[in-house]
Amino acid sequence: MSVLSPSQRSTLAALATVILDGAPTATETLDKLVDRCVERLHTLPPDRRAMVGTALDALGSPVAALLGVQQLTAFSRLRASDRARCATAWTECAVPPIRSAWQSVRRLVLMVHYAQPEVSAAIGYDGPFQLRTALREWEGPVPAGAKETPSEPVARGPVVLPTVIDPEPLPPTVVRGHDLTADLSRRADAVVIGTGAGGAVTAAILAEAGYDVVILESGGWHTRSDFTEDEAALTARLFADGGLRTTDDASMSLLQGDTVGGGTTVNWMIMLRTPDYVLEQWARESGVDGMRPHEMAPVFERVERDVNAGLVPESAHSANNQLLLDGARALGWRVRSGMINAQGCVRCGFCSYGCRHNAKQSTLLTYLPRALAKGAALYTNVRAERIEVIERDRGNGTPPLKRVQATVVGTARRLTIDAPLVITAGGAVGTPVLLQRSGMGGGGVGNWLRVHPTTSVNGHYDRDIVMSAGIPLTTMCDEFIRWQGTDYGFWIETPPMHPSFTAAAMPGFGQAHAETMAHFNRIGSFIGLTRDGADPQQSSGRVRVNRRGHVSIRYRLSTEDEKRVRASLVALAQLHFAMGARRVESLHATPLVARRMAEAPSFASGSLAPNHITLFSAHVNGSCRLGTNPSTSGATPDGERHGVRGLYITDGSLLPTALGVNPQETIMAVSTVIAERMASRHAGLTQ
Repeated sequence: MSVLSPSQRSTLAALATVILDGAPTATETLDKLVDRCVERLHTLPPDRRAMVGTALDALGSPVAALLGVQQLTAFSRLRASDRARCATAWTECAVPPIRSAWQSVRRLVLMVHYAQPEVSAAIGYDGPFQLRTALREWEGPVPAGAKETPSEPVARGPVVLPTVIDPEPLPPTVVRGHDLTADLSRRADAVVIGTGAGGAVTAAILAEAGYDVVILESGGWHTRSDFTEDEAALTARLFADGGLRTTDDASMSLLQGDTVGGGTTVNWMIMLRTPDYVLEQWARESGVDGMRPHEMAPVFERVERDVNAGLVPESAHSANNQLLLDGARALGWRVRSGMINAQGCVRCGFCSYGCRHNAKQSTLLTYLPRALAKGAALYTNVRAERIEVIERDRGNGTPPLKRVQATVVGTARRLTIDAPLVITAGGAVGTPVLLQRSGMGGGGVGNWLRVHPTTSVNGHYDRDIVMSAGIPLTTMCDEFIRWQGTDYGFWIETPPMHPSFTAAAMPGFGQAHAETMAHFNRIGSFIGLTRDGADPQQSSGRVRVNRRGHVSIRYRLSTEDEKRVRASLVALAQLHFAMGARRVESLHATPLVARRMAEAPSFASGSLAPNHITLFSAHVNGSCRLGTNPSTSGATPDGERHGVRGLYITDGSLLPTALGVNPQETIMAVSTVIAERMASRHAGLTQ
């Protein structure tokens, strides 16, 4: 059955002509563009596809045109000038579902169009690094010289990079789900669901302690030969919902990995320890024990060794990271270079799409090989659907046997694994959904979603910044993390910019959007990440399985968190002006624009209502947080699900509060502590 009806396709085609007016043209027909949009929709779950269809129905209806241009007629029948007026009205429409529908379709069309090589080339995009030589001083190996750090993560030249990389053989204990020809049932000591920063660490520790471990991963097994630096193809293949995951109202994009290695395969490599005051807060407010600063320091050190975390030398920063360093220093703000988990990084700029050079020390190259070397079995493209307790809890210290029911993605084939220990590590969306579908929800499960709500301010410069080149994130400004004396605030980093994601994130449509994209290489961008949850008793977001069995994700900024987002916008604008930007723009649906430093405070005035500003998150945490109170937490301080012995959680959903730093190192360290406690507590299972 077609994803879109004929009328929905007609509306999408009509909308595309407005959205892409003035954009670089492609040789393909409008009908082919619609086909490729439909292909992207296939990466979404069926209910999310249906939501896009509903959005098209709404925008194509006479009522939507009446709201836009006071004409009661279908959008596809409007004149071109009236279509543009209608889209402008929808941008600031007082009816939230219309704003949501418009932004959903606008982003989809822009993402698909600018993914085409001929379109991206027209805006000056250099394209895949593997197909060319280094064109900028901030990409490729750093010139040869004395190393500046003991465990330097970057490569120093000259380095000869292979032009062809042959596929690597599949390890003997890795089974692609699609290669299974029949249903499978088996026993194990432990089942680990997920292979990201939490699951892979847990699997390695348990396997090395002698446990018979089975690992399930909903994504595919991809290695360096698969990481072709093709933005569109790899976004669809490596990210949850093909990179189109959002909250229900489309007001926030959620970037989560869905591949072996999870988020560690697609993140920007920054390694930051949990701040001491956050660990103290966990102990004080959530009853978390054994994770105070002095107890976690040696764990952080071990994790950093495991993933080869090293400080990026000053000579290796990209132009955009150098903007942040120099701008913050000029303003007298705290700023520093960061550590990344890499070895021999050639600064290709494609960290979001897997590492073709095997430099990124993700769990794909670190913890998972350790688990596999000790006999763990990994099944990929397999989605856990339900966990059942299949024997009575005898209360003798041995956890009752559990059964994990799983299916091969896209098929009816089933896997059934029985084990006394089950560890869910599917992330802050996947874990609460699995628990709820298993009848193990309730209490704190699915509540207190924390996302470090993030937005960007862009500076237009008279010189090349080329944010698609170089290591994306090597610096961090934490001047404002203790906002007005509290433990909440925001911090500032730099993102990469490749055409497809950039086009979708940039506000506007038509000529104005095309003009922005035409200056692609001369845009610098800073992101402000807010430590949300300033009121720890207020649940700003939640993940639910609704009555239809579909996943629902909702999130709203609290009043206190809004203050910090607004403050971050002002700070980002000030940084750009400190570095000589000639124009600075926000990501509001109707962008705020400033041309001199004195105008920066005006960036606090824009609306933060849903779909009035682009918000996104790659730090989706907190929906099953650690705590002693089952009504407000998902797991005990040992990571065990309240009331279900032998069922553990080791992923970002465990974090009791937002961190105020990127979570990769925290998740690895917390999972290390929990997994070692688990291995010791249940040592009898391996005998």
